[in-house]
Amino acid sequence: MLASRLRQGFCALAALAAALPSQCAVCRAWDAGRLCRDCRTRFIPPVTRCSGCALPLPQPDVPCADCLHAPLPFERCVAALDYAWPWNGVIGQLKFHDGLDLAGALSALLLQAVRCEAPPPVELLLPLPLGPHRLQERGYNQTWELARRLAPPLDLRCDARLLLRLFDTPRQSGLAQAQRSANVRGAFGIATGRAAALRGRRVALLDDVMTTGATAAEAARTLLDAGAAAVQLWVLARTPRPSQA
Repeated sequence: MLASRLRQGFCALAALAAALPSQCAVCRAWDAGRLCRDCRTRFIPPVTRCSGCALPLPQPDVPCADCLHAPLPFERCVAALDYAWPWNGVIGQLKFHDGLDLAGALSALLLQAVRCEAPPPVELLLPLPLGPHRLQERGYNQTWELARRLAPPLDLRCDARLLLRLFDTPRQSGLAQAQRSANVRGAFGIATGRAAALRGRRVALLDDVMTTGATAAEAARTLLDAGAAAVQLWVLARTPRPSQA
């Protein structure tokens, strides 16, 4: 109980700090928020992306070759930016260094991407959950911090307790695609007695970083198997192919 109250207090202080003039997390210039307008303009160029996996494409409205061959289980995939400098460092601060003061500014980038891409309407926004030990270790789920800020301006219900991560899995970094898929197989489930809240609903699943999509795809399949009508993936950052980096 005490830990929960302390975390709530810390989140409230982080929200207050984010509303005050502060240094940009990228260039350190003083601005009205944590990501200044110049850096947002300079480091988030307009990109045409595959609607199935959000990889950059030279032409709009066509899926990439990988999605034509083996489509991911997403009705639509939306990404705000590439997971490259300087955003990999900024997102790392949010994920691993208690950078909750960045959550508002980063969720605003994803909000802009969702509004720009205008995917089919959804009814429910779900953050990709962390495993129990990793959540305890970190103290918060960064995808929930993004999702709970993204939901109100889109008039969406956001639920952090419907989709569960049943157990911790080894980190995906360094694994090949097939290994990544096997690593997360069966890792997700629906909370007991909550399937009715999902059945027939159109869902947006939110993740912070997408590399191959194996983890989000496993979560999407869990939602679809439980009765969701469709699942989109909204991701803050998409890791480009090495040739595109």
